This record gives sequence, C-alpha cells and structure tokens, in this order.
Amino acid sequence: QVQLVESGGGLVRAGGSLTLSCAASGRTDMIYAMGWFRQAPGKEREFVATLTSSGGFTSYADSVKGRFTISRDGAKNMVSLQMNSLKSEDTAVYYCAAVDTGRGSLVTARAYDYWGQGTQVTVSS
Repeated sequence: QVQLVESGGGLVRAGGSLTLSCAASGRTDMIYAMGWFRQAPGKEREFVATLTSSGGFTSYADSVKGRFTISRDGAKNMVSLQMNSLKSEDTAVYYCAAVDTGRGSLVTARAYDYWGQGTQVTVSS
C-alpha cells in the first residue's frame, strides 16, 4: 500500500505561481509513476501531469503545457507540481496519484491505484 499526502494549495492571483507537493509513504518502492489530476466544481476529474519513477516518461495536459512542471525527488519520495502563469481556469482541487504497475494509460485516472485527499487551488482574476 502507498499513502499520498498533498500540500501547497492556496489562493493566488492570476499570473502568479504556486508549487504543490505530494509526499508518498508506505511501499514507495512499488511506485511506477506518479501524477497530478484536478477537479473543478461540476466537472470531471482531469489529467494534469505524470512522471514515471525512472524519469523516462513525462506527459502534460495541453492546457498546462509550458506553464506547469512535474518533478520527483526519489530520495524524499515526493513529487512536486510547479505551476506558473496561473489562470482562473486552473482553479480546482488538485489530487496526487500513484500507480505500481505500467498497465493502462498514465493520462487517465483509472490507471492509478492510490490517491491523496486533494488540495484546493484557487486563482483569482
């Protein structure tokens, strides 16, 4: 089992930056990939970014490409999401996710086995 805890959410003005962190614990040696998803009110959960533990594969949603950067500190079992040039449409609850196998598409929520509790990001215009 893997446990995930997000931190770093908050309120920021449009154009500003915010960094989210996700700390993994438990069987972290099993983790194949970690990703970030978000869910805005009344909308479905959507993919934001993902990164394999080897660093060999990274993917971003088109809506965040060039503005967000996902990175991982393997020694600390943490994954971060650096968010720059934030827009009001980035407002959502952001969730960290992890998967312990390479099955499925890493840009889909159903591929992930473990989820954090979520952290709110609000971008004011």
